[in-house]
Amino acid sequence: MSALLDLMNLVDVDQDSFRATGHGPAGKRAFGGQFLGQSMAAAGRTIPAGLWPTSLHLQFLRGGDSGAAVDYAVERLYDGRTAMTRRVLARQDGRLITAATVSFAAPLPGPSHGERGGLPEDPATLERTGPAGPAPGLPLDELDIRITDSGVGTDFTRRMYWRATVPVADDALLHTCLALFVTDVYLIDPVLRVHGHAMSDRSHRSGTTDASIWFHRPVHADAWNLLESRSPAAARGRGVVTAQLLSADGAVYATAVHEGMAVVRE
Repeated sequence: MSALLDLMNLVDVDQDSFRATGHGPAGKRAFGGQFLGQSMAAAGRTIPAGLWPTSLHLQFLRGGDSGAAVDYAVERLYDGRTAMTRRVLARQDGRLITAATVSFAAPLPGPSHGERGGLPEDPATLERTGPAGPAPGLPLDELDIRITDSGVGTDFTRRMYWRATVPVADDALLHTCLALFVTDVYLIDPVLRVHGHAMSDRSHRSGTTDASIWFHRPVHADAWNLLESRSPAAARGRGVVTAQLLSADGAVYATAVHEGMAVVRE
C-alpha cells in the first residue's frame, strides 16, 4: 500500500475505537492534515452506506508526534434517518491532541450552484512546485502539487493545484479524507504573505489551531483539484484563511475556514 493511502488505513481496536500507526520521524511535530483526514476516516467507519460527509470541525489542542501512534475514539452524538453526527477525539499516549465534530447526510433534492465552468489555469502546463515550504515526513512523491500566487497585501491569493499520483479506490470516504489531508498543507501561509512574510522563512511561529470544512459535492483526489485561499483578517497573533476547493471542471466541492497562529518570533 502507498504511504499516502496507508495514512488513512485505521485499525479497529474496539467498538468505535481505531488506531493509526506513526508514519513520520519520531519526535517531530505531526502534520495537522493527518488528524483532519484520520478523524474523518474514524467517523466514517461508524456510518452506514448512503450517507456522505458534509462537514468537519476540528480543534488542535496540542502538537502531536509524527512518529507515534494515534488512538481515535468515536462518540455517536446523533443517528437520524438522513443525517448522522460524530465526535472524534484523537490521543497519543493518553494525551488529547485534537477534538472534532463530523457530520454526514444523505443527498436530498434542492438548489445547486457553485459551478465556475473550469479552472483559472491548466494545471498540466504549470511547473511542479511541491508545497510552499519544507514538509518532512509527508508522502510528497505521491502528491503532485503546483502553486501559483497572485496579488499583494490583502489581495494575495494562493492557488494550489494538486492530485494524488497513486491509484485511489472508488471510495467516496477515502477521497474525502485525502482532500482533508491536503487542505492543511501550508494553508495558514496567506496570513503571513499578506504582510510579505512566509511560513517557510520562520519569521513567525505559525500553524493551524482550528479548522472547519463543508463538503458540497463528491471529491476525486486522483484528478486535478484546486485549493484557492485568501486571508481576510488577522490580529492578536491569530489569522483566518478562507478557501474553496474546486474540481477539475470548476465546481466548488468544499468550503474551508482555518484559523492559525501567527506570532512574531522574539
